[in-house]
Amino acid sequence: MTTLETRKLCKSFGSLAVTQDVTLTFASGKRYAIIGPNGAGKTTFFNLLAGNLRADSGHILLDGRDISSLDVTSRAHIGIARSFQRNNLFPELSVLDNIAMACALQQGIAPSFWKPMKSYTGLRNDALAVARQVGLEDDAQIAVRQLSYGSQRQLEVALALACKPKVLLLDEPTSGMSPQETARMDHLIKNLPRDITTIVIEHDMDIVLEFADEIVVLDYGRVLEQGTPAQIKASSIVRQRYLGEEGQAVGSRAP
Repeated sequence: MTTLETRKLCKSFGSLAVTQDVTLTFASGKRYAIIGPNGAGKTTFFNLLAGNLRADSGHILLDGRDISSLDVTSRAHIGIARSFQRNNLFPELSVLDNIAMACALQQGIAPSFWKPMKSYTGLRNDALAVARQVGLEDDAQIAVRQLSYGSQRQLEVALALACKPKVLLLDEPTSGMSPQETARMDHLIKNLPRDITTIVIEHDMDIVLEFADEIVVLDYGRVLEQGTPAQIKASSIVRQRYLGEEGQAVGSRAP
């Protein structure tokens, strides 16, 4: 069953066409990776899906409904959640309070959120469950500013999950991380619920090839190739255009 669909999606900035006739379908519960060289249009494509940008032409559908005209908040309410390359957190609040705020927004009780936390036992329990899901239960009472960079990125994923999304967009989840932090994030995204359609932009091909059911390769804003990890690894055009080396397979490390 198709959850998310784009039809001939286009976006330009002045004379620069960044997204060109992108038509893709994302099935319910499947895991996708968007790859491509810098400037391929990956983040712009995410901005279009999430509603941060409005397409010049084309359509975006969620569960068959055209959501092209909806803004970020409206899309979040109907099931599209996103983490960013840069943290968007409240650094002075605790991990638990950050997650609880996201839970409150999802449950429509944000206007009265600033009552004492103990007044919202269900909300607190929901936030703790999400913290546990992303491996931050032991840090629940710590102020976000005291967390490591990697743990803050885990918290970003937690905030997205607190929205109970149908579609989860993860933009460079391992960017800037140490090997140890990367390993934790890799474990987290591999264990995301299978009822969520997950789309990841990621440069680490080892993570991509192990995580994704399907990979989409963007090149100058167009879909260059789409297929399973095995198909992408075997693609000569991907080796030429994405890696720039005809002889090196996708995912293999240079000597």
